[in-house]
Amino acid sequence: MAVSAGTIQHGATEHSESGLWSWLTTVDHKRIGILYCVSALVFFLVGGIEALLIRIQLAQPNGTFLDQDSYNRIFTMHGTTMIFLVIMPLSTGFINLLLPLMIGARDVAFPRLNAFSYWAFLFGGIFLNASFFTGGNIFEGELGAPDGGWFGYAPLTLNQYSPGDGINYWMLGLQILGIATMAGGFNFIVTTLNMRAPGMSLLRMPLFVWMALVTSFLMIFAMPIIAVALFQLTFDRIFDANFFNPAAGASPLLWQHMFWLFGHPEVYILILPAFGIVSEVLPVFSRKPLFGYPFVVFSGVAIGFMSWGVWAHHMYTVGLGSIANSAFGISTILIAVPTGVKIFNWMGTMWGGSISFKTPVMFCLGFITMFTIGGLTGVTHSMVPSDYQQQDTYYIVAHFHQVLFGGALFGLFAGVYYWFPKFTGRMLSETWGQVHFWLMFIGFNLTFQPMMILGLMGMPRRISSYPEDYGWDLWNMIATLGAFTIALGILVFLINFIMSIRNGEESGPDPWDGRTLEWSIPSPPPHYNFAKIPVVHSIDEFWHRKYVEDSKGIPVPVPKGAAIATGDHGDGHEEDEGHDIHMPAPSYMPLIAAAGLPIVAIGLLYAYPLIAVGAIVGLVGLYGWVLEPVGGD
Repeated sequence: MAVSAGTIQHGATEHSESGLWSWLTTVDHKRIGILYCVSALVFFLVGGIEALLIRIQLAQPNGTFLDQDSYNRIFTMHGTTMIFLVIMPLSTGFINLLLPLMIGARDVAFPRLNAFSYWAFLFGGIFLNASFFTGGNIFEGELGAPDGGWFGYAPLTLNQYSPGDGINYWMLGLQILGIATMAGGFNFIVTTLNMRAPGMSLLRMPLFVWMALVTSFLMIFAMPIIAVALFQLTFDRIFDANFFNPAAGASPLLWQHMFWLFGHPEVYILILPAFGIVSEVLPVFSRKPLFGYPFVVFSGVAIGFMSWGVWAHHMYTVGLGSIANSAFGISTILIAVPTGVKIFNWMGTMWGGSISFKTPVMFCLGFITMFTIGGLTGVTHSMVPSDYQQQDTYYIVAHFHQVLFGGALFGLFAGVYYWFPKFTGRMLSETWGQVHFWLMFIGFNLTFQPMMILGLMGMPRRISSYPEDYGWDLWNMIATLGAFTIALGILVFLINFIMSIRNGEESGPDPWDGRTLEWSIPSPPPHYNFAKIPVVHSIDEFWHRKYVEDSKGIPVPVPKGAAIATGDHGDGHEEDEGHDIHMPAPSYMPLIAAAGLPIVAIGLLYAYPLIAVGAIVGLVGLYGWVLEPVGGD
């Protein structure tokens, strides 16, 4: 366990902060967070290229850019990549970067488990994408990726309908990713509940920490459900079991129940961290505290609980019966209530505020507007008769992207622009940030609003081509132009990102006049985060150290030096201190332990002796992990 606030010891521990080896062995939560974000960004580019291939194919009727088989594999990997390799790990990266800093801790509770989570995620992602090379000569278009959709509906995933190794890599890759997610979830929960700074009660925690906590609980309860389903599918495909084989008397609906019982909490695993980010950014740029903090907290908790009772709204048309459909229709309507509360709270935060329309706020506004539209289209799905008409049309595709792209990704980009200065010491270009936002916002609406219309016109999802006399041509061409506009926006972001790291304006420790503890320490933060663990007296602790209110409730800056007199600050002297703090030593054991997982998976597919090799590699990593000293001395 990481050194806690009360166990600062003497004896300097200095570790190399540069070179490839330092990244391979790091257990520092900030570096692991950066690794998560950079890896997810690479997978984002892969998933984005897959999306562009899909849109090129559908830009015109009777498209021939991709054959039907390749199209199925590309759209399966696009969905899988964006959900499991982009949005989830980006959120995990943010939690890694910010959670210890926001609660006044020096690291997460289990730094080496944290490193293991990252390496398991990376190996799982590489394993999944390696499936592209299993179909033959990829340069001649012989793709080997999974072709059963990111949802993997039974019985399409059985051997007779999906021969080859694509689905095998998909089911085993997701198992590896699930292990990574579970380890991360437990780590974040223990960190939040046990390592908060003195005085930081649960209702003094920043909103992002609250949403990370709810997300972590959803992770540890949702992932085992899909794990069981994937185990059953593994036995079906590799050992000829019959869990999902209707010819042997099984019900394919078993898969749908298990997948969506995992899948709908998964939606909130993806979106709640973005809720937390928006709840942190808006008060800073509105110059007001978050409106209705307790309501936003308890709405997030309510969403976490209610997300378990709505899964069957994905299955209205499978024949569950009117009573079940009505019950899940009501529960789906009800979950819109706490979500709506949050939206009104964000609007209340901005109302009457002195809003600075910097890039982080622009992405927050994009998030609120796009997510609200996505939520309202979700309400239309809750109506069973309406859903019967929309099922399996492009309206569903549009709704899904409206929530997860317009919601989660816009929120995550707001976080990138907001916290980039904290972890690099430099500002992203505001001008290019605004260009990025508008290109993404315009491109997003050009892409997905036409899909709403296409869905209402009856265009089915998952088709690789369509006739030219159905009236879908114009809207598909507009959607394709929109997708390339989004790609241009992402290119602007990448250029801005690279140029700002090299030559961006220096930010200082608190460029936005922040409210939470991470802004009280230098940028980038020192290895140990806080030279002295802060004592927390209120919500928005750092803001209250900088300001008091006069008789009219107007904030008045605390005279320089007055705040230091209280003696419980984390600011001001970190650069001169920290030399008496022990931190966990670097370790390559988590990497070795995680490397055993894909070897076991390869053994299951090609040669059973490799299972033993993978198990031995994993055990060697765990054995070394347990025996090596915790500290650096």
